[in-house]
Amino acid sequence: MEGIRFCFLFFIFSVPTIEANIAHYDEFWQKRAEEAKSSARVAYRSKPEEVINQLNHEVHLTVTGRRNNTRKLHKKYNGPCMTTNPIDQCWRCDRNWAKNRQKLAECAQGFGRKATGGKDGKIYVVTDPSDNDMVNPKPGTLRHAVIQLEPLWIIFERDMVIQLAQELIMTGNKTIDGRGAQVHIAHGAGLTLQFVQNIILHSLKIHDIKAANGGIIRDSTTHQGFRTRSDGDGISLFGAVNVWIDHISMSNCQDGLIDLVNCSTAVTISNCHFTHHNDVLLFGASDTNPQDEIMQVTVVFTHFGKGLVQRMPRCRFGFAHILNNDYTHWLMYAIGGSSHPTILCQGNRFVAPADRNAKEVTKRTHAPESEWKHWIWKSDGDLLTNGAFFVQSGDPGHKFKMTEDMISPKPGSYVSSLTRFSGALNCVEHTPC
Repeated sequence: MEGIRFCFLFFIFSVPTIEANIAHYDEFWQKRAEEAKSSARVAYRSKPEEVINQLNHEVHLTVTGRRNNTRKLHKKYNGPCMTTNPIDQCWRCDRNWAKNRQKLAECAQGFGRKATGGKDGKIYVVTDPSDNDMVNPKPGTLRHAVIQLEPLWIIFERDMVIQLAQELIMTGNKTIDGRGAQVHIAHGAGLTLQFVQNIILHSLKIHDIKAANGGIIRDSTTHQGFRTRSDGDGISLFGAVNVWIDHISMSNCQDGLIDLVNCSTAVTISNCHFTHHNDVLLFGASDTNPQDEIMQVTVVFTHFGKGLVQRMPRCRFGFAHILNNDYTHWLMYAIGGSSHPTILCQGNRFVAPADRNAKEVTKRTHAPESEWKHWIWKSDGDLLTNGAFFVQSGDPGHKFKMTEDMISPKPGSYVSSLTRFSGALNCVEHTPC
């Protein structure tokens, strides 16, 4: 709780200008920071085990075929509507998914399960891939859509490549839904979720993201301001709450693929496919920012694939539940951290690289063993192959709360099925996705 109190004080007394890329921290941004603080207080779960338990329960129902008479897993794929995890099972077999797009908002799991995005808002159709005016974005562009004040469910008229001239700064209660089109956000700046709540990002391809120089950028219909240089992250969460990132394919960004920092919490990253990148996921801004104690994030059903080096994720302070993911490539390590984060890895598959010096899944930094041996890093049901090994820490007798009711994860041997459809989907209207 001390870290949570610090987080709220941070919002009030700190002026995170350069770090937040905000050159002038005016009343507009102060208000957004206060709203994010309030949302974080509500979203934080004092008993994260309840969220863990519910997600493992849903996986069990899917694997055993006990929900809606679905097939059991480990059978040969035989059609476009085969769903292999509980998130996909919620919507993908509906041939009318395009007419029922907002049903997706009922399908999140994990810590970001309450993210509703633009549910109950209007459908906004992006018709123009250009990004030429940062102050008065053209109607029909993605930038024009995300600065609107009301909830919106944003979709795309056709396949397109959007090259952002500057970071895309979003307002809250938005869904960016790429289903039904091949949507690339590439060769320009990335997405910034700063002091916002209720965001869903779905079925996008985000790659080759570069830093942008900054300048005057409109961040809502009622405000514009000067931004400093962006970092080149694919997706940057800064003080963001209730966020669900699902079925995103990402690679080759100048900085991180996804950064989750500065009191961001209630986040789920699911069904994603990450390739060809060095620093993949960063959870926690720095070792001097204990406000990230409030961070609670789920990474589930995701494939960490070819050409990855490290940080899958790298954690500081908060709580990361890493469940049923497939780690088929890393060059340095998979799971890392500093500043005593709590990390619970359950039912993942870790395939170590050939390099005998990189077999360890875990890496702890900026602390001697006498300190990190007390950090709670647990492996439960993970499948460790090709010499991979996971160094656990914390009291060997440590048990998460609700021990008598805790549901064991499905083991790593199920991962190939659970992650089979990771990454951006190729959905076609009038057929199951």
